[in-house]
Amino acid sequence: MGKYTYILFDLDGTLTQSAEGIVNSVLYSLKKNGIKEQDREKLLEFVGPPLKDSLEKYYGITEERTAPFIDAFHEYFRERGWKENRVYEGIPQALAKLKEGGCRLVLATSKPEIFAKQIMDYFDLAKYFDFIGGSSMDGTVSSKGEVISYVLDQIGRGHLEEMVMVGDREHDVKGARENGLPCIGVLYGYGTRAELERAGAAAICPGVDRLPEYLL
Repeated sequence: MGKYTYILFDLDGTLTQSAEGIVNSVLYSLKKNGIKEQDREKLLEFVGPPLKDSLEKYYGITEERTAPFIDAFHEYFRERGWKENRVYEGIPQALAKLKEGGCRLVLATSKPEIFAKQIMDYFDLAKYFDFIGGSSMDGTVSSKGEVISYVLDQIGRGHLEEMVMVGDREHDVKGARENGLPCIGVLYGYGTRAELERAGAAAICPGVDRLPEYLL
């Protein structure tokens, strides 16, 4: 692996441990819309992918029926869920080292951009990033591939050979590949080695402390 100049980071499961807030938001959404769910472990699959995709995959809720579920999810997340979250130990130090090494850091998350900016400011991570990009509340930008394409439009596509995506789920890998980028998977998040390898990750980083080594 060579040195990368532009590094696109996922948020949930890559920079922060966000499962508690996301799972609580999903439980609230399901209950408000008449679905009882007791298995919190099952809902960990909602961490990372676009919400509408997971609703259809695990509950058979088609896209045209997802609006009230997404509204309820955002209702809880806006009030409480975004704070039910914490930064992985060592992330600020790793980001600082990458910045010192001359890298430009960019956020590319499936989380709505308004929430992503709020979280990055709250945890004092925004200062490391040149741009914070996420999905749109109206659903026009939702899949990871669409988010990455939007981010590339903002930062410019003239240096694709110097760019890499970093994420913990197959959606990060596939979204990066859709846009001609390699993706380095991380094992400390919510995905597995098998998932990342199957999706075609260019490399797999075992821990936060190894991120600068893999990227510099």
